[in-house]
Order: sequence, then structure tokens, then C-alpha cells
Amino acid sequence: MHAELVSLAWLAATLGGYYALKPLYRRLPRWWTSPLLTVPVLLAVLAFAFGMNYANYMRDTHWLLVMLGPATVAFALPIWRYRGLIRRHWPALLAGILGGSVIAMGSAWLLATWFGLGGEVRLSLVPRSITTPLAMLVSADIGGVPELTALFVVITGVAGVALGEVLMRFLPLRSRLARGALFGMGAHGAGTAKAYDLGSEEGTVASLAMVLGGLFNVLAAPGVAWLVR
Repeated sequence: MHAELVSLAWLAATLGGYYALKPLYRRLPRWWTSPLLTVPVLLAVLAFAFGMNYANYMRDTHWLLVMLGPATVAFALPIWRYRGLIRRHWPALLAGILGGSVIAMGSAWLLATWFGLGGEVRLSLVPRSITTPLAMLVSADIGGVPELTALFVVITGVAGVALGEVLMRFLPLRSRLARGALFGMGAHGAGTAKAYDLGSEEGTVASLAMVLGGLFNVLAAPGVAWLVR
């Protein structure tokens, strides 16, 4: 009974923390108020206080990750809804998705190697720049740890939004397509939310870049697995 109560407590802390801290982001939309950052920080503090480790937390809340699987079906909706935009701008979208994916995976691999990270940790880092459900699929295919990849995805999303805000100040990105693709490829779901703050077209492009980039990575996973092994 004690184990079941602990599991329920962590589920309640995760969901309750998200709904409690989300209004803060609505009132003050900054990268450091995003629930993607504030909720993990809250959970880390609680875990440290009660002696909970990451493996036990993932065991007690694994069904939240299981729910991400059916959510991938919804990714077909923006592709169908904005098929006209894809037809008009497919060369730019294709170039951005291919270039962004190669740079994201290559930089993750090189940085992990540079810092001496090997084995499953390095493989788990490779798909960090795509949305969580698809990143976990790619991670499993190439020999990484999906749960660890989910953590790297969150960190990438928060960092991508923060860096994206800085880049927007210095790069002459006048095109809404370019601004949307920047956040969609660089920070997946978190970046898409930020892009919608800039405008509906930026958000639409970010959503498409996130989805199409994720699908490309899933299709490329066998080839990536062959390269990294």
C-alpha cells in the first residue's frame, strides 16, 4: 500500500505542479517561467527532500510517457490542415528540416564525445531536438534510453526557447517562415508555443517544422543507428 501511495503522490505532484505553475507562464511568458522548467525544478526539490531518485520517479509515473504514444497520431492534423502552406514553401521547409536535423544530431553526438559521454547516454542525446514521443521512438531504435531522452528533450526545449529569443534580437529574420522554423526545429513543442506568441503564421510554421522534422528523424533512425554503432 505504501508503494501505491508514493506513486500516486508523485503523479499528483507532477500534474498538480503543472496546472499550478502554468498560470505563471500565462502572466509572464518567459523561458524561465515555462512549466517545462519550473515543474522539473519543483519535482527535483521534492525528490531531493524525500530521497527519491529518477529511476523510481519514472517507474511511478511511466503511464504519463505511455500516453505520449497515442498522441503521435495527432501529428497528422497540422500536416493535413496546412497542406497548402507545405505545397507553397516545401523547398524552404525541406532545406530547414534536413539541415536542422543533421546539425542537431551531429552536434549532440560530437558534444557528447567531446565531454567523454559514451554508451547509452550518448545515444540518448542524439534525438534530443525532436518532440518527445518521436524522440523516444528514435532513441529506442538506435540503442538509447527513451526515458533519458525525454529528459534531454525537455532541457533542449527550454534552452532552445531561451537562445531563440536571443537570436531573434541579432539575426535579421524578417520572414515569418524563418522565425517559425527557427523555434520549431530548435525547440520543438516549447518553441512552437513561443512561436505562436509571435504570430499565428510563425506558430503554424513552427508546428509543421516540429512534426515534419520528427517524422524525418523517425524514418532516418535505422540509418542513424547504423552510423553510430
